[in-house]
Amino acid sequence: MPLSITALYAGILALIILALGINVTVHRVKLRVSLGDGGNPVMLRMMRLHGNAIEYLPLALVLMALYELNGGWHWALHAVGIALIAGRVVQTWAMWGEGLPKPGRGIGQVLTWASIAVLALLNLWKLV
Repeated sequence: MPLSITALYAGILALIILALGINVTVHRVKLRVSLGDGGNPVMLRMMRLHGNAIEYLPLALVLMALYELNGGWHWALHAVGIALIAGRVVQTWAMWGEGLPKPGRGIGQVLTWASIAVLALLNLWKLV
């Protein structure tokens, strides 16, 4: 069984992760920070944007693939995939600028956590 839905969202999310990783490198050069955050709050924020995506998206994609392999609902896979993309975009937008944390940071994280929780429950439900 092909995993065309998961492949679609994996491709989009991989491009987001790649863009965030390139952004870290650009900021390293710009801020002259070769390792770690160099005590620079901007560098730390850019690293956390990338790190947060790396921490959560692989698990979400594995859960998506398993659910799709087990014949999960296509609409549910699309809904979760869209929520994951929206979560990353909203969180990145909210954390990009300086100043106080914006509500988008929390919204983006909740979308990511909710997506993983929904996928976990859908996978468990398939086993029952």
